Amino acid sequence: MSEYAERTTAGATHSGSDPAERLRDVLTFPYRSYLYSYPHKTAYRELNPPIPLQSLWEKEDTETYFLYMHIPFCAARCGFCNLFTLPDKRQDSHEQYVDALERQAKQWAPVTSRRPYSRFAIGGGTPTLLNETQLSRLFDIAEHTMGLDASQASISVETSPDTVTDGKLSILKERRVDRVSMGIQSFIEAEASAIYRPQKPQEVERALEKLVRHDFPLLNLDLIYGLPGQTEETWMYSLERVLAYNPGEVFIYPLYTRENTIVKPEDIQRQGPDIRMQLYKVARELLKSKGYTQYSMRRFAKEQSSAKALLPYSCQEEGMVGLGCGARSYTSEVHYASKYGVTYKATQSIIADYVGTERYDVADYGIVLSRDEQKRRFILKALLHREGLMLSAYQERFGTDAMFDYPWLNELLVEEMACFDVEEIEQVLRLTENGLGYSDAIGDWLISADIREQMEGFVFS
Repeated sequence: MSEYAERTTAGATHSGSDPAERLRDVLTFPYRSYLYSYPHKTAYRELNPPIPLQSLWEKEDTETYFLYMHIPFCAARCGFCNLFTLPDKRQDSHEQYVDALERQAKQWAPVTSRRPYSRFAIGGGTPTLLNETQLSRLFDIAEHTMGLDASQASISVETSPDTVTDGKLSILKERRVDRVSMGIQSFIEAEASAIYRPQKPQEVERALEKLVRHDFPLLNLDLIYGLPGQTEETWMYSLERVLAYNPGEVFIYPLYTRENTIVKPEDIQRQGPDIRMQLYKVARELLKSKGYTQYSMRRFAKEQSSAKALLPYSCQEEGMVGLGCGARSYTSEVHYASKYGVTYKATQSIIADYVGTERYDVADYGIVLSRDEQKRRFILKALLHREGLMLSAYQERFGTDAMFDYPWLNELLVEEMACFDVEEIEQVLRLTENGLGYSDAIGDWLISADIREQMEGFVFS
């Protein structure tokens, strides 16, 4: 998924203003917040005046775009989730939503048709909660309305064990889906129950057997460590069960609790000592021993090849066209989306507004990135992944030196969280193995004071 700094209810604070002191502070408590893109949607505000999409996108000069569709429906809300999702199985709700998404696509297609799509992802929520007719419609909208060429784009779809059927998987196969991602979180029924996930191990195994039979180019499986009642033994059992299916990609996530999640911080604290770092390290070593390469704190993958002639796409995720309520769109200077909510009432209201809207041709809620925030985002998106921050790429993009602009990056070298690697003639600032394990804390440290203030001022509704 399809990638923001999110504050936890622990209310992370940074003592003092000295960069070294702040870095040591966040490294002491590595699980106070996490970052999967920047800036987070809680920093978005009303754009006044709204920006016409035509003028916004005609300035983009990236070679390709990323097409994303957001399906906000789930069968149930998991105890750790504070994403933009709504528990709603009603097929009429799904149909009305896809009607609105198609209406939006028809208005956006002329605006974003200047570039081909190199990536296409359907996320949520649970896209495969839709019936086969509505699921097929999403691909029709992508191809016939938005102009996606499935032969040259990497296509990814999220699913869940309870929604995996042969009929739906056949649709994904026919539509040339390259990557299917399924959240499992745990093979232990008591652990799944502790995070309010109505899931039995037999159901997970059944879904996995179907996925393996359909033989998608890439199978991604997700697990969570730090669950209530979880031990190193049960965590390793879940990992071993995942590895038995030989997925090409494994994501491991630490458990976070935040405002409006069902699982609360006290549910974790009463378990005793925090063993999340311990669980992360044993998982990392096991995955490496099984031939997986670590690409980030969460992502471990085997070498992949594609039968398609894929178009290139920037890791900076600019040129992301997000269709659907809750989807974010990224241009180089403006990020925008629908309004943000977490609770059932707020999410339901926002979706109702989206479904009832006739025009989607302006960006009216988002953030205009200053030059400093563009630089900081570039650093974050590069540094927190295995590829690292190529200093020449930063220089080419912004005309300045990253280490001169942000001298406090040297603190990562002092703390042995990063090192300089030389690849041919390129100098790359790259997190060490230890640094990758603290990526969430480092991401928290890198957030600007202005963005932090906006995020902390957000009231979840």
